[in-house]
Amino acid sequence: MRIDAAAGLDANALELFARVVQAGSFARAARKLGQERAAVSRRVAAIEALVGQPLFARTTRSLGLTEAGRRLAHSAKAVLDAAEAARGSLRATQANLAGRLRITCGPSLGRSMLAPVLAEFQQLHPRLGYELLFTDRRVNLLREGVDVAFRITRVPPEDLVAQPVLPFRISAYAAPGRFESLSSPAALASLPLLLFGAARDTPTTLMWRLGHQSQPVQVSGVAYSDDLDGLIALAVAGAGVVITMDCCVARHIARGELVDLLPAWNLPLAEGDTVHALTLPMPEASESARALVRFVSERWLHGVHARSAP
Repeated sequence: MRIDAAAGLDANALELFARVVQAGSFARAARKLGQERAAVSRRVAAIEALVGQPLFARTTRSLGLTEAGRRLAHSAKAVLDAAEAARGSLRATQANLAGRLRITCGPSLGRSMLAPVLAEFQQLHPRLGYELLFTDRRVNLLREGVDVAFRITRVPPEDLVAQPVLPFRISAYAAPGRFESLSSPAALASLPLLLFGAARDTPTTLMWRLGHQSQPVQVSGVAYSDDLDGLIALAVAGAGVVITMDCCVARHIARGELVDLLPAWNLPLAEGDTVHALTLPMPEASESARALVRFVSERWLHGVHARSAP
C-alpha cells in the first residue's frame, strides 16, 4: 500500500505527525504544541486508524518509525515546512496584526486586569479589533468562535492549549487605618465584610490557610454584590473589608488606598490559584490570539513580580 498525503489525511493530521517525528516522542511534541501528552497520543492513534496500519514502532524507551511511517514522513515534513513558512510570514507582519479577536474573561478580572492590557495592546496594533465576553459561564471556544479565554482552572481542558498567565492569592483588604492588621482570619467574623456574590441569609464558611494550617471562619456580609469593582470602591471609602484576589486590588495597594489585613494567610479556591489563557491548538489558533496571550502574560507576570518586590 502506498501512503502519501492522498491517504485521507488532512494537512493538520500530517503536520501533527511530522511534529511528533521531529520531536522524537509524544511528550516532547505535546510540550512544543502546548497540549497534554494523552491528547497527542489520541490524535496519532486516530491517524493510524485512518491509515489502517501503525506508523510508530513504540518501545518502553524509544519511539521509532515503521516502514509505513517512514514513507509518510516525507509528505508530512513538506506540509510542516509549508505551514512554518506561512506562519513565519505572519510573524514578520505581526506589528500590523489585523482583524477581530473574540475574547472571554470573568467580569471582575476582565474589568480590573484585562481591559488596561487590551488598551495597551490595541495601541500597538490599531488594525486589530475586539469582541469582549465578560462572563463566568463556561464557553466553548470552537462552537462560539472564541479566540482566547482567560479562566481560573486547576485542570485545563485537554483539547485546548493552556498557558498560565497570572498566579494570584486571595486575602482581605481594607482602607489603611480603618482596621488593625489581623492576627488570624477568625477576627473577620466581627468585621463589616464586603462579599462578592448574591446576598445570603446564613453565614458562609471560608477556609483560610497558612502553610499546612487551616482555619474555618463563618462570616456574614454587611454588603453583597456581583460587581467586584463596586465592593473595592466601598473598601477604599472605608466601608468595610473586601475579600478578593491580590491582582484585582494591586493598583489600590500601590496607591496606598488599601492594605492587606492577612498577609500571611490565603483563601484558596477549588478551581486553583492561577489564571490560564486558553486557545485552540495550532494551527487553528490565530497568530493574533497567540500574540495577545504572549503580551498579556508578560504584562501580568511583570505585575506579579512588581507586587512581590520588597
